[in-house]
Amino acid sequence: VPFAAGGGPDLLTRKMAVKLAEILGKSAVVVVENVVGAGGILAAQNVARMPPDGYNLLLGASSHVVQKAMEPTVAFDPVKDFTHVTRTVFTPSVLVVSATSAYTTVEDLVKAAKAAPGKLNYASGGVGSAAHLCAAALALHANLDVVHVPYKGSVEIVPSILSGSTQFAFPIASTAIPQVQGGKVRALAVTSAQRMPSLPNVPTLVEVFKTQELALDAWFGLWGPANMPPAIVDALFKAVTATYQDAALRADSEAAGAVVALSASPAEFTRFIEAETRKLDKLVKAARLTVQ
Repeated sequence: VPFAAGGGPDLLTRKMAVKLAEILGKSAVVVVENVVGAGGILAAQNVARMPPDGYNLLLGASSHVVQKAMEPTVAFDPVKDFTHVTRTVFTPSVLVVSATSAYTTVEDLVKAAKAAPGKLNYASGGVGSAAHLCAAALALHANLDVVHVPYKGSVEIVPSILSGSTQFAFPIASTAIPQVQGGKVRALAVTSAQRMPSLPNVPTLVEVFKTQELALDAWFGLWGPANMPPAIVDALFKAVTATYQDAALRADSEAAGAVVALSASPAEFTRFIEAETRKLDKLVKAARLTVQ
């Protein structure tokens, strides 16, 4: 897992891993290891170099595609260097500010940013993360001059807002929703195309700005090293598919704002990643995102 322990993707992966071990059989053990660094690059590089035997898998994410678009020299290719097993979930991000902030709407935040160019900071869990991409897309669309402050993981986003080091952020829903419900942060908008059932009173950025370009969902799935034998890929695909038939796991995922969206096949997942690569590369270039 290329994300910090305790964050939304980590917690959901750990719940999935418990059920996956049951599906794989009594002798199976599924160990979740957090390999955090360089916005997910380190974990991806590690798995890409491992034997393609099915024993080492990566929680691949849209952020890995963004990383490659931002920095073509990174030592992995999201399409060519991995075997794609299945997508697991989509998850939108949530625009949040401190619960005590003067900003109560997106319009308030945009007005403040325009009044003080270069003064407002936004947090993310790393360069190229979903939080980074969503904030950059907002800044591009609203023509804002705001400063990106990348942290080592999404669990550091809310503390940075509460301390005043940053003023807003776009953590993914599975990280944001517990903090919103706990009263620590205020949700101003979500990046899904429609409002989220768990945050029914929070508008979408699509509503606010009247553009589908701000409908931005992160996605996650399981990748292995390139050239995994088809029989192993098929076995893992069927096991993960069976895992997500568990009602409790689906309920936990959806309560956290993660929409279960399994691929129809490993080949379909590869085609999806190829399409996402084209879309996200276009956004990265338009927003002039860099690794600085």
